[in-house]
Amino acid sequence: MMDYRIEKDSLGDVHVPKDALWGAQTQRAVENFPVSGLPMPTEFIRAVVRIKQAAADANTSLGLMETRLRDGISEAGDRILDGEFDDQFPVDRYQTGSGTSTNMNVNEVISALANQSGLEVHPNDHVNMSQSSNDVIPTAIHVSAVAGVQERLLPALTHLCGMIYEREGVLNEQVKTGRTHLMDAMPVTLGQELRTWREQLLATEKRLDAAANDLLAVPQGGTAVGTGVNAPEEFTEQFVKSLKDKTGYAFRSMDHKFVGQSAIDAPVNLSAQLRGLAVVLTKIANDLRWMNSGPIHGLAEISLPALQPGSSIMPGKVNPVIPESVAMATAQVMGLDSTNAIAGQSGNFQLNVMLPLVGANLLDMIELLGNSMTNLADRAIRGFTVNSDTLDAAVGKNPVLVTALNPEIGYALASDIAKEAYKTGRAVIDVAEERSGLSRSQLEDLMDPLKLTRGGG
Repeated sequence: MMDYRIEKDSLGDVHVPKDALWGAQTQRAVENFPVSGLPMPTEFIRAVVRIKQAAADANTSLGLMETRLRDGISEAGDRILDGEFDDQFPVDRYQTGSGTSTNMNVNEVISALANQSGLEVHPNDHVNMSQSSNDVIPTAIHVSAVAGVQERLLPALTHLCGMIYEREGVLNEQVKTGRTHLMDAMPVTLGQELRTWREQLLATEKRLDAAANDLLAVPQGGTAVGTGVNAPEEFTEQFVKSLKDKTGYAFRSMDHKFVGQSAIDAPVNLSAQLRGLAVVLTKIANDLRWMNSGPIHGLAEISLPALQPGSSIMPGKVNPVIPESVAMATAQVMGLDSTNAIAGQSGNFQLNVMLPLVGANLLDMIELLGNSMTNLADRAIRGFTVNSDTLDAAVGKNPVLVTALNPEIGYALASDIAKEAYKTGRAVIDVAEERSGLSRSQLEDLMDPLKLTRGGG
C-alpha cells in the first residue's frame, strides 16, 4: 500500500500520497478523472504559475498581501518554472470544464513549497487571492498560446521559409512540366514551385501573428463571472504590468472580461489559423511525395534523402517518410481544430466549460506543427536532389508546349499537332515543324520552355 497522509477539504477527509506536494482538491481530481492519462501540457502549467506570481505582485502592490508571502509564492513559482516539480501536476486534461482542478493543483503545490520555508501560505486565501479559476484558466490559455506561437511556432516557420528560399534560388532555371488536374500542363521552374510554398507560408505567418496578438487581451480580474467581484478595481492594471514584465509580451486587460470567460473566440481563431498552416504543409508534403514518386514508374523529378529502409520485405525500397510524417501530423491538427470549434460552442451563459481541452489542444497543435516544419526543412527540403535529366526529357516531349503556337497558327491546328505528338510519341517540335509552316528556329524560339515559364504573349 502506498504511504499517505490525511488532508481535509469542504467535503471531508482525503487520502493524499505522503510525498505529494498537492493537496485534497488535486487528489480528488486525480481520482475523479482517470480518463486519458494525459496531464495538462507543461507550458500550460507554467502559464498558470506566471499568473500566480503576477497576481501576488498585484496584491502586494495594493496592500492586500504581505511582501514575505508574495516572495514565498514567487520563489516557489520560480522553482516550478525551472522544471523541478513537473511530476506534481497529474490532473487529467479531461477534467472539470473550468479547469478548477488544474488551478487548485497549482495553488496547492505553490502553497506547499512556500510553506517549506516556514511561511503560512494558503492555496485559496493567498495563492488564489483576487482570482477565480474562471479567469485564471482562460488567461492561461492566452499566455501559453502566445508564448507557443512566438517562441516555438514562428521560429520554425521562419526556418522552413529560409530553407525553401535557399533552394529556390538555385532552382529558378530548372524547367519542369507543370501539372493541373495531375495532367501535363505548361512548363514551370522548380524555383517557381518552391516560391509558391514559401509565399503560402509567409501569408500564413501574418495570419498567425495577428491571431496571437488578439490573445494579448486577457480576462484576468473578471473573477467568477466577469464582474470582477473579489478583485479590487486596481488589480487588473497591476496584474498586467507584472505579467508583461515576467513574459516580455504586451498583455493588456480585456475591456469586457465577460467575453474572455463566457466565450473563447480568440483561442478558436488561433486554432483556425493553425489549421490553415496545416493545410499549407499538407500541400507541400503531397507535392514532395508526387515529385519523389518512382523511381522507375513515377514522376521521379526529385529524390528525397534516403533516411531508412522502406519495407520489411522489399529490399532497396525507400519511402518519403518525412512528408508522410508531416501529413499525419497535419491531419491531427485539423482534427484538433474541429474539436476546438465544438468546444467554442460550449460557452453557457458566463463560462465556457471546455477550457482545459482547448488550452491543451492549442499547445499540442503548436508542438506538432513546429516539430513538423523543422523536420521538413532539415530532413527533406534541405537535402533533396533534382533529377535534371528526367525533368528535361519530360519537358521536351510535352505536347502541351504547342500552346505557345496558338497565336501563330490557331488553336485548331495546334490541337491537331498535339494529338499527333501524343499518339506517335514524337517530340512535339518535330511534328510542328512538319505541319505548322514555321521554321525550326521560329519553333525553338516560340516553344523555348524556360521562356514560357516567364509568361508573356
